[in-house]
Amino acid sequence: MSEPDYGELKQRAAKVWGLGDYPKIAATIIGAARSLMDACAISAGQEVLDVAAGNGNLALLAAEEGADVVASDISPGQIALGRARTEAEGVDVEWVEADAEELPFEDDRFDCAASVFGAMFAPRPEVAARELFRVVKPGGTVGLAAWGHYGSQAEVFDALSRFAPPPPAGLPEPRDWGEEDIARQRLEPLASTVVTERRRMHWEFDSFEQIWETFQSAGPGAAAREALSPEALEEAKRAVGEVIDRWNLADDGRVVVEPEYLEIVARKRG
Repeated sequence: MSEPDYGELKQRAAKVWGLGDYPKIAATIIGAARSLMDACAISAGQEVLDVAAGNGNLALLAAEEGADVVASDISPGQIALGRARTEAEGVDVEWVEADAEELPFEDDRFDCAASVFGAMFAPRPEVAARELFRVVKPGGTVGLAAWGHYGSQAEVFDALSRFAPPPPAGLPEPRDWGEEDIARQRLEPLASTVVTERRRMHWEFDSFEQIWETFQSAGPGAAAREALSPEALEEAKRAVGEVIDRWNLADDGRVVVEPEYLEIVARKRG
């Protein structure tokens, strides 16, 4: 079986993640960035790299904490959004267009390299893991937040996947990063310790329409909206609505869900 065309995959990812209105997505997942920052003990004076940073949730929080922050992403669109955001917030973050599998930074530079629902989408997990550890100082930390094959968000992804083209053969499932045994298998050869914990976020929306519009507003959702026929898009919406109905904690017309994910903190050998 031939390998996927990684160059083509990455070009497509760089374009797709620049579509739509990503800040709406970022606002829903900033809690995971805050939790990961605390778990990695990011603090003033540290040098921190936010990998596959999107528009910079973790980068912004770390800079506000007083860390010296570099944010990288493969998508020029995300870089532009992130740079505008951090400048508007008045925090100093260096933005760099970069592939998570080929980070343009020297060995042993950062106290922490972290990624919130970003590096999990790199097509070669072992390559991305090696790069994260390469750029971290001995004794430093690598932090990841990753979706897994469980909870409400997993069922949403599964419902939407029925309306998307199949991924190239041989490409790992990104959500494997959210499985503790797989994450450990990938990271333990590089780390002195690996600590994992299932976490939940708390999302509240006024209606299903609001949550649907939010998650169709950027990246793959925006691309799918362009590619699907109106009939297929409506069918996808119904499928997601059935999932949300099962997981909704509210009974007053609002949507309240608490999606689970895996938080991973690994320490590089000293």
